[in-house]
Amino acid sequence: MSHTQSETVRRPRSPRPQAVLEVVGKRRLSPRLLRVTLGGEGYEVLRRNEHTDAYVKLLLPAPGSGLTPPFDMDRLREESPDLLPSRRTYTVRRWDDERGCIDLDVVLHADGDATGIAARWADQAQPGDRVAMNGAGGAYSPDPTAREHLLIGDHAALPAIAAALESMDEQARGRALIHLEHDEDRLRLDHPAGIEVTWVIGEREELLERVRSLPLDPDGLQVFCHAERGLTKQLRRALVTEAQIPREQISISAYWALGRIEDQFQAEKKEPVGQIDE
Repeated sequence: MSHTQSETVRRPRSPRPQAVLEVVGKRRLSPRLLRVTLGGEGYEVLRRNEHTDAYVKLLLPAPGSGLTPPFDMDRLREESPDLLPSRRTYTVRRWDDERGCIDLDVVLHADGDATGIAARWADQAQPGDRVAMNGAGGAYSPDPTAREHLLIGDHAALPAIAAALESMDEQARGRALIHLEHDEDRLRLDHPAGIEVTWVIGEREELLERVRSLPLDPDGLQVFCHAERGLTKQLRRALVTEAQIPREQISISAYWALGRIEDQFQAEKKEPVGQIDE
């Protein structure tokens, strides 16, 4: 086979390993945040990592589809693409290796109503229910050598921020700015005494103004910044262009986009509208 011919041969993609876990518990953390605990033998299939923003992608079939996990995604893609489960991305709030469990914190929108396929799944989940997922991915962990930390996010990023704060050394210094639409959704977060946690309640644009008002010294500063896509683009400009923080010191991406379900949001990441970096 010639070199040119070899370049045109497409190797079949290895199927992503599916972990099938069971619901072992759930509890309401706040009016709009529900924690679902998942465990069972499938825990060992997950690619466990130590990143504080570790995430899994739930595979959620449409109600009434009759599909049960695990799913033959290739067959569905070929024979019944309309039945393909939807993917929804969630941060692993906590790994419990001793019990073989993970906690996922799911935001319930519309004043606590379970709207959307993932929120509906979480709201209706019962012990013993099975759910398939891929993962875990992730890339960020607090750098213990950083002089200072800055964590910025909204309700969707709250689990990753909480996990990061818990993992920090007691001597860590910095601040966390967390936007919520409703004051009653605040949580008690464990964090080093040197990390100042500020809850920004109300309009999401207020988060941008708070960031712009900070006296930011780029030297030794590590930043975690994840929020709605439009806001994240503005935050990126404030941090990189205005504050002159080197891009390599910043973990930044959009966790969601206003008016988009995740399928659209993920597809748009490859288009100009979905780009965070200018």
